[in-house]
Amino acid sequence: MNIMIRPERPEDAAAIHDITRRAFAPMAYADGNEQDLIDRFRDAGALAISLVAERDGAVVGQASFTEAFAADGSPGWYTLGPVAVEPGLQKQHIGSKLIEAGIAELRARDAAGCVLTGDPAYYRRFGFRPYPDLCPEGQPAAYYQILPLRVSAPDSVVCFHPLFQDPAE
Repeated sequence: MNIMIRPERPEDAAAIHDITRRAFAPMAYADGNEQDLIDRFRDAGALAISLVAERDGAVVGQASFTEAFAADGSPGWYTLGPVAVEPGLQKQHIGSKLIEAGIAELRARDAAGCVLTGDPAYYRRFGFRPYPDLCPEGQPAAYYQILPLRVSAPDSVVCFHPLFQDPAE
């Protein structure tokens, strides 16, 4: 399968919204608002990196990276997520390619590191590790993970962008 990873373009927004909605719909852990979250980030200019996977001219996946905030004020932190792939194309390494390309971009930016909440068994392959003692309040400590990049190890709580908070809550 020939997949091209590239930065999101304005005309990709509707496809990203649709793919994300359908990709997360069957997931028991999903909030059901992941597509709206990406739209909020885009509308606020808060998508630090938004990559899409394209196949035969069609968007088939997307990965979002937003700025994160270290409690000690250290700069260069990012959050990974959501990541979505067309349901019929999942388990074909498209999500992995998106994540790897995003991490490469973070390295090029000399990022301190990246945080996420997700399945440790999946994200371990990218270098993410659980840091339950540095988990922000309100996040599930067993799923909070950090990928140190410029830093050898994190030593401060790193919080997600405020837009992760659903405005309806």
